[in-house]
Amino acid sequence: MILISLQVLLLLFINILSADLSNMSNSPTALIVGYTGSVGRELVKELVKSNLFKKVILVGRRQVHYDDDEITNKTEQRQIDFEKIDDYAESFQGADVHFCALGTTRGKSGAEGFRHIDYDYVVNFGRIAKQNGCKHFHLVSSKGANANSFFLYTKTKGESEQALQQMAFERLSIYRPAMLMGERDESRPLEAVAVSIVKHTVQRVAPEWITTPTDILARAMCFNTFVSGKSGNEILENHEIFRLAETKPAAKPLHTNEL
Repeated sequence: MILISLQVLLLLFINILSADLSNMSNSPTALIVGYTGSVGRELVKELVKSNLFKKVILVGRRQVHYDDDEITNKTEQRQIDFEKIDDYAESFQGADVHFCALGTTRGKSGAEGFRHIDYDYVVNFGRIAKQNGCKHFHLVSSKGANANSFFLYTKTKGESEQALQQMAFERLSIYRPAMLMGERDESRPLEAVAVSIVKHTVQRVAPEWITTPTDILARAMCFNTFVSGKSGNEILENHEIFRLAETKPAAKPLHTNEL
């Protein structure tokens, strides 16, 4: 009787282990560009900690050191020169899902520099991702993005959206967050004042109106990968980002052909 019980327990253990290994083998691999920015940093943490991805590939200009061993062990860093992105096409291979968190400001890079990064870099990344078989492309855009806008920021964001939509990804998710609330590397005095005012007033009353915490955005992007039954292009406004962040994905990661 004891022998039979041990055999049953052993079989159960083997089945559980096999299921875990199967789930891991079917888990998608993610690739992030823009992983050093405020959204990108949160995205790295979210994708790794969620345990929904087999591996997270980080493609960028510089190597980053992580104090968190889990992040170090589950990420692979690949350095490239965005000005010669076609020479690094192989660096974008091996991922089912691509996340674009690239972005700068006119104040930091000037008008030409802003457009070069927020349009040229973004669109070139999308093109290379498409060529390498990306199944699901995520883009961090902005509230008010409009290719016909008179303002450089919203016009550039809108034109980037349009260019990616024309690439006909199996699935393209465009996120339009409001004012991003998170830690930044560079100092932006005027923005810091605005953020302080928002934190103490509007955010307490109606946080979904004009703010988007970067961790909320990252969680929404992660979870949205596993929402089944979607294909083609989708644009997610701020209230939809908040809703997605509260929607837990299936316990078992989807097969990559379901993305």
